[in-house]
Amino acid sequence: MKVPQKFLARQHEITADFLSALDIHLDDIVSGRVNEMFEVRDFAELIHIHPTHLSNTIKSATGHSPCYFFEARLIEISKSMLQQLNVPIAEIARTLTYDPSNFTKFFKHFSGQTPKQYRQVYFQSLSHHTEEANV
Repeated sequence: MKVPQKFLARQHEITADFLSALDIHLDDIVSGRVNEMFEVRDFAELIHIHPTHLSNTIKSATGHSPCYFFEARLIEISKSMLQQLNVPIAEIARTLTYDPSNFTKFFKHFSGQTPKQYRQVYFQSLSHHTEEANV
């Protein structure tokens, strides 16, 4: 049985709406306009659908759950923030609504290294590239 094109278009519309709302929410978190992290039900409410329908639709359209996109964006933002040496890791954690210990666990789970290790490796690689350029 062939899936109607209208259904596929709606799947992609819901997915795009979710990703857009996710980006806006995370920008609000980083900028300090919002200090509580949304859950899937909050995004579903924003786009006026049931949370289960949102999760099922995104999984069907992309092969990934909404949490996958949420976590990937949080890691991307975390890495960007960790590349700023003047911002303490604890402050980054609080900005992203984590306590420092849970932020370290979250970051290590998804990146394979602690925030401190990531920062050290990042700045070592910058130093190494600078040295190579000067040779």
